[in-house]
Amino acid sequence: MPVHEMAGPRLIEPVRCFVAVWPDERAVEALASLQRPPLEALRWSTPQQWHVTLRFLGDLTPPHLDELLDRLHSVAPAPGVVATGGPATRLLGPGLVIWPVSGLASLAGKVAELTADIGQPPADRPFLGHVTLARARRGADVRRLPGLRNELSASWPVRSIGVVQSLLRQQGAEYSPVAELAL
Repeated sequence: MPVHEMAGPRLIEPVRCFVAVWPDERAVEALASLQRPPLEALRWSTPQQWHVTLRFLGDLTPPHLDELLDRLHSVAPAPGVVATGGPATRLLGPGLVIWPVSGLASLAGKVAELTADIGQPPADRPFLGHVTLARARRGADVRRLPGLRNELSASWPVRSIGVVQSLLRQQGAEYSPVAELAL
Protein backbone atom coordinates (compact mmCIF):
# COMPACT_ATOMS: atom_id res chain seq x y z
CA MET A 1 0.00 0.00 0.00
CA PRO A 2 1.67 3.24 -1.04
CA VAL A 3 2.06 6.02 1.49
CA HIS A 4 1.51 9.57 0.38
CA GLU A 5 3.02 11.90 2.96
CA MET A 6 1.34 15.26 2.99
CA ALA A 7 3.29 18.42 2.31
CA GLY A 8 4.28 20.37 5.36
CA PRO A 9 6.92 20.53 8.06
CA ARG A 10 8.36 17.30 9.46
CA LEU A 11 6.98 16.62 12.91
CA ILE A 12 9.49 17.12 15.74
CA GLU A 13 7.39 17.40 18.90
CA PRO A 14 4.79 14.88 20.05
CA VAL A 15 1.47 15.40 18.28
CA ARG A 16 -2.07 14.26 19.06
CA CYS A 17 -3.05 11.85 16.26
CA PHE A 18 -5.77 9.55 15.02
CA VAL A 19 -6.42 7.31 12.02
CA ALA A 20 -9.54 8.18 10.05
CA VAL A 21 -11.66 7.79 6.95
CA TRP A 22 -13.05 10.94 5.34
CA PRO A 23 -16.46 11.04 3.64
CA ASP A 24 -16.35 11.67 -0.10
CA GLU A 25 -17.62 14.90 -1.67
CA ARG A 26 -21.14 13.55 -2.20
CA ALA A 27 -21.48 12.52 1.45
CA VAL A 28 -20.10 15.88 2.60
CA GLU A 29 -22.67 17.67 0.43
CA ALA A 30 -25.43 15.54 1.96
CA LEU A 31 -24.21 16.33 5.47
CA ALA A 32 -23.96 20.02 4.63
CA SER A 33 -27.62 20.00 3.61
CA LEU A 34 -28.72 19.12 7.15
CA GLN A 35 -30.33 21.91 9.11
CA ARG A 36 -28.24 23.14 12.03
CA PRO A 37 -30.50 24.93 14.45
CA PRO A 38 -28.63 27.79 16.14
CA LEU A 39 -28.81 26.47 19.68
CA GLU A 40 -26.72 28.06 22.40
CA ALA A 41 -26.06 24.66 23.98
CA LEU A 42 -24.35 23.26 20.84
CA ARG A 43 -21.16 23.81 18.90
CA TRP A 44 -21.63 22.48 15.35
CA SER A 45 -18.65 20.90 13.61
CA THR A 46 -17.53 22.07 10.19
CA PRO A 47 -17.14 20.07 6.96
CA GLN A 48 -13.35 20.12 7.47
CA GLN A 49 -13.90 18.23 10.74
CA TRP A 50 -16.20 15.51 9.38
CA HIS A 51 -14.47 12.14 9.55
CA VAL A 52 -14.87 8.65 11.00
CA THR A 53 -12.15 7.86 13.54
CA LEU A 54 -10.86 4.31 13.12
CA ARG A 55 -8.40 4.60 16.00
CA PHE A 56 -7.46 7.42 18.37
CA LEU A 57 -3.77 7.32 19.25
CA GLY A 58 -3.15 10.31 21.51
CA ASP A 59 0.25 12.00 21.56
CA LEU A 60 2.86 10.41 19.31
CA THR A 61 6.56 11.20 19.03
CA PRO A 62 8.20 11.16 15.57
CA PRO A 63 9.65 7.62 16.02
CA HIS A 64 6.20 6.29 16.99
CA LEU A 65 4.64 8.07 14.03
CA ASP A 66 7.18 6.46 11.68
CA GLU A 67 6.39 3.04 13.20
CA LEU A 68 2.65 3.72 12.80
CA LEU A 69 3.06 4.53 9.10
CA ASP A 70 5.20 1.42 8.56
CA ARG A 71 2.57 -0.80 10.17
CA LEU A 72 -0.34 0.78 8.33
CA HIS A 73 1.30 -0.34 5.07
CA SER A 74 -0.02 -3.82 5.80
CA VAL A 75 -3.66 -2.76 6.11
CA ALA A 76 -5.25 -4.66 3.26
CA PRO A 77 -9.02 -4.55 3.51
CA ALA A 78 -11.15 -6.52 1.12
CA PRO A 79 -11.70 -4.71 -2.15
CA GLY A 80 -14.84 -2.66 -2.29
CA VAL A 81 -14.99 -1.32 1.29
CA VAL A 82 -18.01 0.96 1.43
CA ALA A 83 -18.93 3.25 4.29
CA THR A 84 -22.65 3.82 4.78
CA GLY A 85 -23.95 6.69 6.87
CA GLY A 86 -27.42 6.81 8.30
CA PRO A 87 -30.24 6.18 8.09
CA ALA A 88 -30.52 9.22 10.35
CA THR A 89 -28.58 11.39 12.72
CA ARG A 90 -28.87 10.50 16.38
CA LEU A 91 -27.71 11.48 19.81
CA LEU A 92 -24.84 9.77 21.58
CA GLY A 93 -25.28 10.39 25.27
CA PRO A 94 -26.23 13.84 26.51
CA GLY A 95 -23.65 15.74 24.50
CA LEU A 96 -23.07 14.51 20.95
CA VAL A 97 -25.08 14.69 17.73
CA ILE A 98 -23.69 12.05 15.38
CA TRP A 99 -24.29 10.46 12.01
CA PRO A 100 -23.72 6.69 12.44
CA VAL A 101 -21.52 5.07 9.78
CA SER A 102 -21.40 1.32 9.16
CA GLY A 103 -19.11 -0.81 7.00
CA LEU A 104 -15.84 0.15 8.68
CA ALA A 105 -15.67 -2.21 11.69
CA SER A 106 -13.34 -4.70 9.98
CA LEU A 107 -11.00 -1.93 8.82
CA ALA A 108 -11.00 -0.32 12.28
CA GLY A 109 -10.29 -3.73 13.86
CA LYS A 110 -7.33 -4.30 11.56
CA VAL A 111 -5.92 -0.83 12.32
CA ALA A 112 -6.35 -1.41 16.08
CA GLU A 113 -4.70 -4.82 15.87
CA LEU A 114 -1.69 -3.51 13.93
CA THR A 115 -1.21 -0.49 16.20
CA ALA A 116 -2.19 -1.83 19.62
CA ASP A 117 1.16 -0.94 21.19
CA ILE A 118 1.46 2.53 19.62
CA GLY A 119 0.02 5.51 21.47
CA GLN A 120 -2.93 5.05 23.78
CA PRO A 121 -4.28 1.51 23.98
CA PRO A 122 -7.23 0.85 21.64
CA ALA A 123 -10.65 1.47 23.17
CA ASP A 124 -12.04 -1.53 25.04
CA ARG A 125 -15.49 -1.34 23.47
CA PRO A 126 -17.10 -2.27 20.17
CA PHE A 127 -16.32 0.06 17.28
CA LEU A 128 -19.03 2.67 16.66
CA GLY A 129 -18.31 4.40 13.37
CA HIS A 130 -19.75 7.90 13.25
CA VAL A 131 -19.27 11.45 12.11
CA THR A 132 -19.60 13.95 14.97
CA LEU A 133 -21.90 16.76 13.83
CA ALA A 134 -22.21 18.74 17.08
CA ARG A 135 -21.00 18.76 20.66
CA ALA A 136 -22.79 20.14 23.67
CA ARG A 137 -21.15 23.04 25.39
CA ARG A 138 -19.76 22.21 28.82
CA GLY A 139 -22.45 20.91 31.15
CA ALA A 140 -25.30 21.05 28.60
CA ASP A 141 -27.62 18.10 27.98
CA VAL A 142 -29.00 18.28 24.45
CA ARG A 143 -31.21 15.20 24.50
CA ARG A 144 -34.44 17.22 24.64
CA LEU A 145 -33.53 19.93 22.15
CA PRO A 146 -35.63 20.00 18.95
CA GLY A 147 -34.35 19.56 15.41
CA LEU A 148 -31.33 17.37 16.12
CA ARG A 149 -32.56 14.14 14.54
CA ASN A 150 -32.71 14.15 10.75
CA GLU A 151 -33.01 11.39 8.19
CA LEU A 152 -29.96 11.12 5.98
CA SER A 153 -28.43 8.17 4.15
CA ALA A 154 -25.33 8.17 1.97
CA SER A 155 -22.60 5.71 1.02
CA TRP A 156 -19.10 6.14 -0.34
CA PRO A 157 -16.23 3.88 -1.38
CA VAL A 158 -13.27 3.95 1.00
CA ARG A 159 -10.14 4.47 -1.05
CA SER A 160 -7.73 5.59 1.67
CA ILE A 161 -7.17 6.08 5.36
CA GLY A 162 -5.55 9.14 6.86
CA VAL A 163 -3.24 9.74 9.76
CA VAL A 164 -4.36 13.07 11.16
CA GLN A 165 -2.93 15.54 13.65
CA SER A 166 -5.49 17.08 16.00
CA LEU A 167 -4.95 20.52 17.50
CA LEU A 168 -7.41 21.46 20.21
CA ARG A 169 -8.55 25.08 19.94
CA GLN A 170 -11.14 27.07 21.87
CA GLN A 171 -13.41 27.18 18.80
CA GLY A 172 -13.05 23.43 18.23
CA ALA A 173 -10.55 20.90 16.96
CA GLU A 174 -8.41 21.68 13.93
CA TYR A 175 -7.21 18.73 11.86
CA SER A 176 -4.08 18.58 9.72
CA PRO A 177 -3.33 15.56 7.53
CA VAL A 178 0.01 13.90 8.32
CA ALA A 179 -0.21 11.09 5.76
CA GLU A 180 -2.73 9.45 3.48
CA LEU A 181 -2.47 5.75 2.76
CA ALA A 182 -4.20 4.46 -0.36
CA LEU A 183 -6.06 1.17 0.03
